[in-house]
Amino acid sequence: MDELIDLVHRAQAGDQPAEEQILIRLQPVFQRFFRKRLGTKTDVDDLVQNSLLRIHRGLTDLKDPEKLRGFAMKAAFFELNDFYRGRYSIREILLEALPERESEGDESAYLNRLDVSTALNGLTPKARQIIVLREQGYRYEEIASMIDSTEAAVKMQVKRAFKKLRKLLIILIVTFPW
Repeated sequence: MDELIDLVHRAQAGDQPAEEQILIRLQPVFQRFFRKRLGTKTDVDDLVQNSLLRIHRGLTDLKDPEKLRGFAMKAAFFELNDFYRGRYSIREILLEALPERESEGDESAYLNRLDVSTALNGLTPKARQIIVLREQGYRYEEIASMIDSTEAAVKMQVKRAFKKLRKLLIILIVTFPW
């Protein structure tokens, strides 16, 4: 246990090998946690990687290195909740929305069709309609009356849609980094 605390202190000071050792030690813990709850290898691997990423990003914020295990399990729990809430289905929606390639030689034509409209397909029809109307220059008040809603609801829908679009575009860029 003292060795783990020492690794946390070193990692927080910028020691990359120490951080790698922490992540290596946590990986089997996360695998057991997710396998026990889900079973499917693909989902487990994704959740383990995302949990390790949470640890990587939040390690410097951990005030008490003795609480690393609790911090790690909280990260895993949040990933599991995100999974159950459907956060991971965004990737599948995006992959299904990708245009088909006619042949291996048409790389540039394929990439030209792979744009924001692909990400828009990941939004709900109502959110997509609001974003399109907003892009066409309509004010929030006008959009609200068109779709029989309130201005506040439209603003919130736009905020949520842009947040989701950002996530979809990041996934698109990470998944297909041509």
